[in-house]
Order: sequence, then structure tokens, then C-alpha cells
Amino acid sequence: MKRLATLTALAAFAAAAQAAPVTYVIDNSHTYPHFSYNHLGFSNQTQKFDKTSGKVVLDLAAKTGSVDVTIDATSVNTGYALFNEHIQAADYFDTAKHPTITFKSSKMTFNGDQPVSLAGDLTIKGVTKPVTLAITHFHCMPHPMLKVEACGANATTQVKRSEFNMGKNVPYVSDEVTLTLAIEAVKEQPAQ
Repeated sequence: MKRLATLTALAAFAAAAQAAPVTYVIDNSHTYPHFSYNHLGFSNQTQKFDKTSGKVVLDLAAKTGSVDVTIDATSVNTGYALFNEHIQAADYFDTAKHPTITFKSSKMTFNGDQPVSLAGDLTIKGVTKPVTLAITHFHCMPHPMLKVEACGANATTQVKRSEFNMGKNVPYVSDEVTLTLAIEAVKEQPAQ
């Protein structure tokens, strides 16, 4: 009987250990936050940011998770230095006063084993608004080159830039902006 109790306790401990949250660190070299908007009715333009940091915490067994992302707004990359300066000015991102864009999640929703949405607070130019990102792709597996557990996802939402005090040239340049986060993150390694 004592042996059965010991085995039961070990099994419960093993199950609890498997259900523990896992922290993943964003891989800046494979994370691509970008935004798109309509330009004068001619075309949809897409611009990106080159520097992103943050963490993802997942407990897939408990179907919970959180995301904390910081984007360096000064790393905006339009492909043209003059345009980069233009959209970093006070009328748009105002990176001199607000050098970062942040997203801090408050809830991750699952459908079965797959996360399908992420609700939280988006802060741009010092203005914080609640948003929900639809998760359009999600996958975790051992990274074939780094040999550690890794996860990746694509998530998207639409906001009105005027709500973040960035409404210059509306409606010629669309107020509606689609924000997309293509993210890869690797399991945090213990400090040595």
C-alpha cells in the first residue's frame, strides 16, 4: 500500500512538473513586427521594425499563456532613410519622446490545444488601448539548429492610428492600420 502511495505521489509530481509554465525569449533575428496601410488609394504599403525584445510564457497543459513584447520604434525600416525620419517625427511615432511600442497580454484564448487569440494592452506614442490579436499560426518544437525548444506564431490586429495621436494625413493615408507580429522565441536557458 505504501508503495502504491509513493507511485501515486511520484506520478502527481511528474504531471505537475510537465504542466509548469515555460518561458521563451524572443529571437530578434527571426521576429518581424510590421504594419500595413493604404497609401492614397494607390496601394497597400507595409513597413517593419528591426528590433524587438520580450518574453512569451506558455503552459500548454493548463491552456494559459502571456506575451510581453517591446518594439524599438526607432528601428522602423521603410527602406528609405528619409521616410524613416519622417515617420519617427512628432506627427507620427514621435520616437524622441516615445522610443518604444509595447504589447502586454492579459489573456490567451485556446481552441483545443491551439491558442487562437491574445488580448492585452498596446501602447504607442504614450497612448494605451486594449486590443485583441488573432493568432493565425502557432507551432512549438525543438529548434533544429539551436537544439532547444522553440515556438513561433503569427498574430494580427487592426487599429486606428488616430486613436494613438498619429492621425496626420487621414483620410488620404488610411486611418486603419493592420499590425502583424511574426514571432519566434526560444526556451529560456538557466543562468550558468
